[in-house]
Amino acid sequence: MSTSSLILFNKPYGVQSQFRDDSNNDHATLSQYFTDKALRVAGRLDATSEGLLILTDDGRVNKAITHPPKANAGRKQGKTYLVQVEGIPTAEQINKLKRGMVLKDGKTLPAEVKHVSENELPMVLWQRNPPIRERKSVPDSWLMLTIYEGKNRQVRRMTAHVGLPCLRLIRWSVAGFELGELAVGEFVRVHLTSEHCRQLGISS
Repeated sequence: MSTSSLILFNKPYGVQSQFRDDSNNDHATLSQYFTDKALRVAGRLDATSEGLLILTDDGRVNKAITHPPKANAGRKQGKTYLVQVEGIPTAEQINKLKRGMVLKDGKTLPAEVKHVSENELPMVLWQRNPPIRERKSVPDSWLMLTIYEGKNRQVRRMTAHVGLPCLRLIRWSVAGFELGELAVGEFVRVHLTSEHCRQLGISS
């Protein structure tokens, strides 16, 4: 059995998915939450995105999560996001998201998309600080969207491409690992089981 483990972290809004601050902004970094220098981020999240961030010191786990399907012998590792968008999605917009679209860096793979109410989300939302911008004349909606690749700011660009600007983005799951009931800024260490290894396509 592998002795590897990984960390599931509920990344707050405004925190960069890196340990060193090499920018000129006021965003916090992961060094305010973790001191283990062997940890690496398996699939970054933008500073303005929230939710599940996986950290690991196992290169196999990192590759299984971050590399595209072709590099993983065709194995797809889905990432599911809860996406608050401006406007009410039409069937045509949902279908465009599902089929994939051509962005500046190439065509996206087909995605899984579902229009849900806030009550149908798999978790209780926390108050974001700062709150989203709201326009009283324009309603907002929630999507559950699963992608199988990791282009830069992909989900935001996909929804904008079909006319649904993203207001809030929360990553709920990565490769079968879910955010669960982790509070903002909390993390839990998960020891890899044989089932986890099978799920990731690595040897136990």
